[in-house]
Amino acid sequence: MAKIEPPLSDLPIKTADKGFYNGFSLDVTVTSKLAVGGLVLWAVAFPEQAGGVLGGLNTFILANFASWYIYVMAFFVLVCLALAIWPAAGKLKLGHDDETPEFDNFSWFSMMFGAGIGVGMLTWAVAEPIYHFRNNPEVIQGLADGESMNNFMNAYQYSYLHWGFSAWSSYAIAGLALGYFTYRRGLPLTIRSSLTPLFGSALSGPLGHIVDIVAVIATILGVAQTLGFGVEQFVAGMSKIGIGDWLVTAEGNASPAGIIVALVVIMGASTLSALSGVGKGIKWLSNINMGLSIFLLAFLMIFGSTWFGMQALFLGMIDYIIALPKMLFTVYRPDGTETGDALSGWQGAWTVFYWAWWVAFAPFVGLFLARISRGRTIREFVLGAMIVPSIMCFVWFSFAGGTAIEMELSGVADGAIFGSTDGAKIFTMTGLMLGDVLGWCMAVIIVILLMTYLVTSADSAVLIVNTINAAGDEGPKARPHIIFWGVTLGLVVGALLLVGGLTAIQTAMVIGALPFSVVMLLMCLGLFKAIYRDGLRARHGVPSVTVEMPPAE
Repeated sequence: MAKIEPPLSDLPIKTADKGFYNGFSLDVTVTSKLAVGGLVLWAVAFPEQAGGVLGGLNTFILANFASWYIYVMAFFVLVCLALAIWPAAGKLKLGHDDETPEFDNFSWFSMMFGAGIGVGMLTWAVAEPIYHFRNNPEVIQGLADGESMNNFMNAYQYSYLHWGFSAWSSYAIAGLALGYFTYRRGLPLTIRSSLTPLFGSALSGPLGHIVDIVAVIATILGVAQTLGFGVEQFVAGMSKIGIGDWLVTAEGNASPAGIIVALVVIMGASTLSALSGVGKGIKWLSNINMGLSIFLLAFLMIFGSTWFGMQALFLGMIDYIIALPKMLFTVYRPDGTETGDALSGWQGAWTVFYWAWWVAFAPFVGLFLARISRGRTIREFVLGAMIVPSIMCFVWFSFAGGTAIEMELSGVADGAIFGSTDGAKIFTMTGLMLGDVLGWCMAVIIVILLMTYLVTSADSAVLIVNTINAAGDEGPKARPHIIFWGVTLGLVVGALLLVGGLTAIQTAMVIGALPFSVVMLLMCLGLFKAIYRDGLRARHGVPSVTVEMPPAE
């Protein structure tokens, strides 16, 4: 039998030792900046060409890789469940066996939820159930009627599919792999470390640089997608509270001036927060937006359509869990028929788009989850990061979306919610519920909450990108680099919104997510191999925890 060796615990990554890039990997940082900067300049200088090329690539990916996205996301869900159930894996800690978590559960859940999906709740908790209430695969196949009660549960099956276990499993995979190899092996807190069981010390060189560059680009595009939706909604909210009609166009979308103002406010605040670090600005912002979220959610539960919400939550969750195995593996392919093409188009526009979004978001959220989860067991991490936030999403969708659906069914909304832009739907709904004066007050609260979510997502992304660029160094980064990525993220969002709207951001994100989905698949394989090998080491008395204990304070 081959000798059992200790795991790899040293992965040197060359960084500059002086000058502007002191402490940063030049290969990763400069290449990432050139790639992202080139995208911005291309989109601004040649908007029609950029739109055409990105659109063509997007069409190609949706036509040829839709099934890849469907199956790889299903695999992530199965991997998370296996790791939580596997006795040898579940009890292992992300760190030394005697370590305790750095953050209490409330702050941990707040930061997870705020950085991971918080922004989306304010847009899609109303907009998505309303959309699927009108159209979804059951409606397309003639099995249910749009805008009728026999389609109510279907609307929630698909809403929960997109925002539930699948989304959070991708985050959990990335976070678990990073936390395991960083806090048990002492490897750098960067994406390449999670692939060491497969490629070993070769990741110190060009192969590792490519992995980290792919992660940085995916992060920027994934967060840009979130900020793009958030900016549209933030502008709608500012217009709703009376800051100025010039913020929106006649169609209700954000005007160029509105986009610029929103980005200056959001990215300025997020850059200041990023300069203060995770333990200060991000932690406090996360706690504030969790408090405001609880207030808004409690309002919807008490004064909204409580009965509809309860049905959507409990019956919808049961239907979702029963239907999940089938939904996870169902791929609709165009077959030349009206129904087949419509199903394929729906899945590409919704499910495949979401899977690409979550994959693009995974390096950012995963690295952030790893950073705040040291000292937790694998089972605690997987269940906490996958199930608790999913249930929070289900609660939001059930009471916010259920209220909107009931108002449309009863005739109270009279099509007003249906007719609003996605970002404005929640403002329209609360305005109809409360009237002009109280509706205005609620709009102010929602705008503040939205801004805290946007700032939390943006400043977390800036810190994560700098951590990857600095070869996993979690310490304070040079201010110019934090400011650079804050400005760059704002420019990516602004440039793509101004030249092509949200469609341009969506297209760029779907393209950027594809290579990182391959990296994530390799992460899963590396994690299984590492845990299995660590079990062998334990049986042969070979240590597998190589990271040093932190010094006593």
